[in-house]
Amino acid sequence: MARSSATADGHPVRPDRSARPAGTLAVWTPWRLVVGFGVVSLAADMVYEGARSITGPLLGTLGASALAVGLVVGAGEAAAMLLRLAFGPLADRTRRYWSLTLAGYALTAMCVPLLAFTPFLGAAGLGVAAALILAERAGKAVRSPAKSALLAQAASGTGLGRGFAVHKALDQVGAFSGPLVVAAVVAATGVVWPALALLALPGAAAIVVLVLLRRRTPTLDRESGHPPARPETAGATSQAHRVDTPPASPTTAPPTAPAQHPARRSSPHHAQGLRGWLGLDLPSRFFVFAAAAAAATAGLATFGMISFHATRTGLLTLANVPLVYAAAMAAAAVSAMASGWLFDRWHARVLLALPLLGAAVPALAFSTSTGALVAGALLWGAAGGVQDSTVKALVADLVPAGRRASAYGVFAAIQGAAALVGGALAGLLYERSLTVLVTALAACQVLALGLLVVQLTAGSRTASVARPADH
Repeated sequence: MARSSATADGHPVRPDRSARPAGTLAVWTPWRLVVGFGVVSLAADMVYEGARSITGPLLGTLGASALAVGLVVGAGEAAAMLLRLAFGPLADRTRRYWSLTLAGYALTAMCVPLLAFTPFLGAAGLGVAAALILAERAGKAVRSPAKSALLAQAASGTGLGRGFAVHKALDQVGAFSGPLVVAAVVAATGVVWPALALLALPGAAAIVVLVLLRRRTPTLDRESGHPPARPETAGATSQAHRVDTPPASPTTAPPTAPAQHPARRSSPHHAQGLRGWLGLDLPSRFFVFAAAAAAATAGLATFGMISFHATRTGLLTLANVPLVYAAAMAAAAVSAMASGWLFDRWHARVLLALPLLGAAVPALAFSTSTGALVAGALLWGAAGGVQDSTVKALVADLVPAGRRASAYGVFAAIQGAAALVGGALAGLLYERSLTVLVTALAACQVLALGLLVVQLTAGSRTASVARPADH
C-alpha cells in the first residue's frame, strides 16, 4: 500500500516504491520527471537547433532567394504551430499523450539527417530541403501540445514557472551544443552535409531516453491516461506524482450528471464539435494573451533571415553562423531561467520585457556591423527563451488543467499564422528596404505591448474582484 502524501507534521514523503508490482520500474518524483523531459529536449534540440543554425545559408547555397528563405522558414514555424490546433485537441480527446510525443520526436530525428542528401540532388535539392524542413517542423507540432501537457502536470508539483524554466534551460543546453557540433564539422570539412548526417546520433538518443521516461511515469495505464483505481480509505500518492496525463478539471461533471452549458465545460470529453476543437470554449483572457504573443512572434525576425543576411553581406563566414546561433541559445537559456523564476514571483508582468527585446532585434541584426548583428542575435535568443518557457507557464495558468493540450494547440496555431505572415513580410521587405523592414517589425512589437497591458489590467481587475470572496 502506498504511503500517505504527508507525514503527521505536514512534511511530504516519497511514494513507497517497495509496493510496486513485480517487474515494474520505480516511478520518478515531479522534479525527476521535469529533468527527464529536459534531457529528451536536450538531445532533440541538438538535432533540430543544429539544423536551424544553418538553415538560411543551406537554402542559400541551394539557390533560394531572400523571399524564398523567409517563406520556407516562416512556413516551417507556421507548420510547427498551426498543426497544433489539430494535435492539441487530438491529445486531449484520445489521451494518447505519449504516442503523439514519441511520434513527433521520431519525425524530427529522421528528417534532419536526411537534409544531408539535398546538396547531391541538383535542381531538386531546394524543393526536397524545403519539404524536409516543413516535415521536421510538423513533427514539433505533433509532439508539442501533448508533451507540454505532460510537462505542465509534472511541473505542477514543482511550481509551473520553475518547472518550465528548468526544462527550458536543459532544452537550451542542447540548443547550444547542437550548433557547436555543426560549426566544428563545417569548419573541419568546409561543407554542411556531414554535420547534418552526424545529428542522427542525438536524435536516436532522444528516442531512447523518452521511452525510458515513459516507463518511469507513476501510472499503470499510460496510454489511456486513467490512473490506477485506489480505495477511498487507502493512503494516496500525492497528485503531483500522477503525471501521465493532465487531470480533468474539477468542474467536470461525472458521466451521470446533467449536461452543462458548453461555456462551463472544461473536460476534453465535453468540449465536443467545432467549438471545442477550435478552443472557442477557452477563457477570453486566453485569447487576449494569444493575440499579444502572436504580434510579438510576427515582429520577431527569424534566425533564418538573420543568418541569410550575415552570410550574404559577408559579416559572418559559414562556419561562424552556428557559433552565433549557439551563443543566442545560451542567451535563451539564461532568459528562460530568469523569467521563469520571476514569473513565480511577479506573474505575467515579467512578459512586458518580451516586446521590448523583440523590437531591438531587427534594428541590430539587419545592420552592416558585425558587432551589432551578433548583439541582435543574442537579443533574439533571449526573446525566444521567454517565449518558450514563461509564455507556456502563463498559458497553463489561464486555462483548466484538462484543456491544457488543446489550449497549447490553439495558442501555437495563432502564433503560427503570425509566424507565416512575419516570415513572408521580412523576406519581402528585406529585398526592398531594411529601414521599412525594421519599422514594420517594431510596429508589431508595439501592438504586442499594448495587448499585454490590456491582459495585465484585466487580470488585475479579476483578482481584485475575487479577493473579497477568499476571506
